[in-house]
Amino acid sequence: MGEESLRKRKGREDGKEDGQSIQSHEPQTMNLQKQVGLISGICMIVGTIIGSGIFVSPKSVLANVGAVGPSLIIWAACGILATLGALCFAELGTMITKSGGEYPYLMEAFGPIPAFLFSWTSLIVTKPSSFAIICLSFAEYASAPFYPGCDPPQVVIKCLAAAAIVIITIVNSLSVKLGSYLQNFLTAAKMIIVAIIIVSGIVLLAQGKTENFEDSFKDSKISVSSIGLAFYNGLWAYDGWNQLNYITEELKNPYRNLPLSIIIGIPLVTVCYVLINISYFTVMTSTELLQSQAVAVTFGDRVLYPASWIVPLFVAFSTIGSANGTCFTAGRLVYVAGREGHMLKVLSYISVKRLTPAPAIIFYGAIAIIYIIPGDIDTLINYFSFAVWLFYGLTVLALIVMRFTRKELRRPIRIPIIIPVIVTLVSILLVLAPIISAPELAYLYCVLFILSGLIVYVLFVHFKFNWPQKISKPITMHLQMLLEVVPAEEVAE
Repeated sequence: MGEESLRKRKGREDGKEDGQSIQSHEPQTMNLQKQVGLISGICMIVGTIIGSGIFVSPKSVLANVGAVGPSLIIWAACGILATLGALCFAELGTMITKSGGEYPYLMEAFGPIPAFLFSWTSLIVTKPSSFAIICLSFAEYASAPFYPGCDPPQVVIKCLAAAAIVIITIVNSLSVKLGSYLQNFLTAAKMIIVAIIIVSGIVLLAQGKTENFEDSFKDSKISVSSIGLAFYNGLWAYDGWNQLNYITEELKNPYRNLPLSIIIGIPLVTVCYVLINISYFTVMTSTELLQSQAVAVTFGDRVLYPASWIVPLFVAFSTIGSANGTCFTAGRLVYVAGREGHMLKVLSYISVKRLTPAPAIIFYGAIAIIYIIPGDIDTLINYFSFAVWLFYGLTVLALIVMRFTRKELRRPIRIPIIIPVIVTLVSILLVLAPIISAPELAYLYCVLFILSGLIVYVLFVHFKFNWPQKISKPITMHLQMLLEVVPAEEVAE
């Protein structure tokens, strides 16, 4: 009833124009709009990848390999792996032009169960917890200048992080263009701080500050497990290379813009990351870098002197930009899972006036705020990063499988088969490395959590128990009226 009245009202508001769209698609009326161009696509990739990672995690990479040389090689190798992975995703994204990242690809290749397990793990844990951790690191940088000489109180950090989540959620629920423009602005801001660090580093190198690069492989501790864990930390800083695949339906001319955004965006990030690390090593020895609480801030204090406050300010911009990009894209994952019947139906609805998946984004923001309440999310991220690479590997395997099982699908981009094979093998190594090198019960809990999604799938998706639907029907109707949302219309293939 709520659905019908909303549709009629929308028809009255928009007159003939909207009436026409109702006639052309009888059952439904709304859809996501194609509003993201090439520049916005590149900004989405660069903006989401360059977050808090490069300003905080270089010491984790260095701690695992023990020397400057191997550390720089790891950063470059992570960039190459991210580019190869993203190229696999480009073929998948142009072959199956549905939003939702890995979800529709796993659905096409392996059926609903792996797809459901992916959405279950992503929606409830990995995506909201990474959104929460990015906002927490934003809060730490933003509050640091107000507490010189000591750590900001946890209450301040958590309240600030929660406020950031609320603001980003509201912006992305209100407008696709507003979220996209905010991303472009914040990407420009973060490129300024990246440029400041890189230029300072080049100037220092030109002045002869190269002593930390002499014997750069001395004291290195290289083993399969240490390289695996170093990759883990490096790839955390690159996470977001697949973000554009979450919004394929909103890309203008996706066959051209998706691969171009990847080929320009990720190598650009890789070059930036390697140069930033070189800049860090011009003013800090390996030991000093390992002792630093936040590497970028230490760099700013040593190089920029009176203007060192610029660093925490711009790092705060950078992290909020990364959080915005993550929210913009992950909201689409909830939307697609809801559309496939794997989540509450209301999550797949679209705002009548704003044409954004508002319920999905609000749900995502709410879960992220819950993750802010407990103390240490870092450990949570580490254990669930391994789950993320499990699904990255499975998705690239899906590409290999569909080369043989779905030959009839049109492939505007076709990459050499060796690329997905390499990415699949590397992701297997990445999943196994931390378990072999430092086996902990937490990894077992993680696997059990992923598999517990099977119980939810069997009860509510496969057998479609009626009682949850009876409970959710009035809730759905009231939420529709409150948020002014309706089901999305089917895209004519």
